[in-house]
Amino acid sequence: MSSSTSDPTSAPDVAPDSGQRPLRILIGCDTFAPDINGAARFAERLAAGLVQRGHDVHVSAPNQAYRRTTPRTEVIEGEPMTLHRLPSVRWLPHDWLRFVWPWRAKHYARKVLDSVKPDVVHIQSHIVIGRGLARIAHQRGIPVIATNHVMAENILDHSVFPDFINRPIIKLAWADAARTLKLTRAVTTPTRRAADFLEKTIDLSGVIPVSCGIDRTQYFPVIGPRERNRLIFVGRLTAEKEIEVILHAMTKLDPALDTTFDIVGGGDQRKKLEHLAHDLGLDEQVVFHGRTTDEELRSLLSRASVFTIASIAELQSIATMEAMASALPIVAADAVALPHLVHDGENGYLFEPGNADALAARLTDVLTADRAEFERMQQASLDGVAIHDINRTLDTFEALYRDEPLPE
Repeated sequence: MSSSTSDPTSAPDVAPDSGQRPLRILIGCDTFAPDINGAARFAERLAAGLVQRGHDVHVSAPNQAYRRTTPRTEVIEGEPMTLHRLPSVRWLPHDWLRFVWPWRAKHYARKVLDSVKPDVVHIQSHIVIGRGLARIAHQRGIPVIATNHVMAENILDHSVFPDFINRPIIKLAWADAARTLKLTRAVTTPTRRAADFLEKTIDLSGVIPVSCGIDRTQYFPVIGPRERNRLIFVGRLTAEKEIEVILHAMTKLDPALDTTFDIVGGGDQRKKLEHLAHDLGLDEQVVFHGRTTDEELRSLLSRASVFTIASIAELQSIATMEAMASALPIVAADAVALPHLVHDGENGYLFEPGNADALAARLTDVLTADRAEFERMQQASLDGVAIHDINRTLDTFEALYRDEPLPE
């Protein structure tokens, strides 16, 4: 990512391949580059895709320090856009999370909206920045679209409070989410299952499932057996990912399979997981790569045998879609949105969440499959990820921004 100064109010005159006026779009994010997580990655790809289509894109996101910077151009996913970085503070129980003081959210929302004067606001959460933007934009008659990437329960993984305090906090958080989301023109979330969950939890109707989407051309699928049995996981190393289940499953695999495990990503659980891998005698089999470049990630995916994920809190897993675009069979926990991507017996297998024995059995099924069966699962992943093409996602959001019928 690089940056330079620019006029934040300039906009293109004509959207490419469209007879319609380009839009000025303000995207509100509580997490954005340089953060590495699914919500941030989605917002970055959405913003870059909209720039490519000729729209004037502005992003309001936390700064990396407690100071406000003047609006400036930053290059995200290879595309220039205007960033409005707001003063933020570090949440100490978390290894990278920063947030804007909630009581300042409306003040900053007014400042950014005064500067940008957007045609539409698209918030990526109802927590702080999105909450403030939704309220002030609604007061000014600016249409708001909301995408929910958040489960309130996950936020409290990093809470310093006991459960008897956390429970009422969760209840209050969902009540506040309902108030925010009901100010919007439309609410989206990545999958139908996640939409059903949101509608049930906060008594909201009409939530639209819109895939986060990926650009499949950026990945390098290699159909055929691998030279070595390699498992891979990509994502934040946090409690809800339950990576320890995968490590325990590794100890239950037949040693003759000579299986290795690449763990890609950083997070607050890394040291704990490294200690667990050592205690389980897996030092020679498990590699913690930390955060990698996109090129390194694609290389690791292309040479892996199977992608495995034990998470119990995925509204949609971009990492799983990236693995599918790399032609990997998937072994995933049967939880939340993962069954939306992984069809048991087709492009891989599902296992009971938290059950290391079941995970080991399903991994063995993939690693011992004959060539024809392995390649069939690979092709099923490629076929299954096709509906998650980023252009389909962009078409849908453009229709929502313009209040037009959604594409078929």
